[in-house]
Amino acid sequence: MRRFNAAVLVTATLGAALTTVPAQAHDRPPAPGIENCTATACHFDVPPGTYDVTVRLGGPTAASTSISGETRRSLLPETATAAGERVSRSFTVDVRTPEGEPTGPDGTPGLDLTLGGSAPELAGIRVTPTRHARQVFLIGDSTVCDQPGDPYSGWGQQLPQFLRKGLSVANYADSGESTVTYLANPLLWGTVRPLIRPGDLVLIQLAHNDKTTDEATYRANLETLVSGVRDQGGRPVLVTPIVRRWFNADGTLNNGTALLVNGLGVDLPAVVRSVAAAGHVPLVDLTAKTKALVESLGVEGSKSIYLYNEKRDNTHTSVHGATVYAGLVRDALVAQHLVPRRETRVG
Repeated sequence: MRRFNAAVLVTATLGAALTTVPAQAHDRPPAPGIENCTATACHFDVPPGTYDVTVRLGGPTAASTSISGETRRSLLPETATAAGERVSRSFTVDVRTPEGEPTGPDGTPGLDLTLGGSAPELAGIRVTPTRHARQVFLIGDSTVCDQPGDPYSGWGQQLPQFLRKGLSVANYADSGESTVTYLANPLLWGTVRPLIRPGDLVLIQLAHNDKTTDEATYRANLETLVSGVRDQGGRPVLVTPIVRRWFNADGTLNNGTALLVNGLGVDLPAVVRSVAAAGHVPLVDLTAKTKALVESLGVEGSKSIYLYNEKRDNTHTSVHGATVYAGLVRDALVAQHLVPRRETRVG
């Protein structure tokens, strides 16, 4: 596979979509192209940074294409095209090392994209370094992170597909982390805090692993995260945790395990709400939103949101469930005018 510099405009054109143009005496050599993509994937040898990606989808027959990248991040929802139709779509992607969980393996250098959908067809692609993208940083645990293996998926892994070009999701959520461990680990808070720039959103959802954190410590840790984001000029957003799928006999979720009251009796979502109110911090009450959804689906219907069928797991979400929950986050950000509606897309 041919390698090339990030500063070069990258154009990849596949198969029947390639139009041959007669060479002119003073034409520049064509930009690297088809050798960077196959029918199912593309690789671009670019350094860490933020990149705008514009794709042309479609082909001579009806097609339906989605795009994911790096560690299974959903970057573009499945898009249908009629026979002979071409459509353009754009998104912005964060390229870094490690490319997934901050404490995980480095991953593959550069930008890797995977073509999915029922009948993928890529007609062209252009990758350029972005100069004006705003970041949406995510601080969280395994229910938020870029999960490395199927069938697991965090809602932060699905959020990029709901955002248009100009907004990049930098997911620094990490499996197994509590407010205590996230603050203490230099690969986590010590790494993400210096990256925050004025105007960046920082969504904070930590609770699932604060099983033995007392209320005073939990509150203080959330306040430390909020003040640290503000010191960098960022905009903190507190997010209450997604519920666990544990039902009472009457079809409601139980007040302990499901709604994250920890082993010391601390109602963790209630503390998040309190910190948000006291500090005038925007709040996405994902606990309330996911509780309402899971209870409406019922014992059987909610199984597909989590990994009950696959793993008997009532905490971690499937790709489907993570996508649904990411949509709830997108809706809340738009409703509170934290992200303009025009900068989002319907999944």
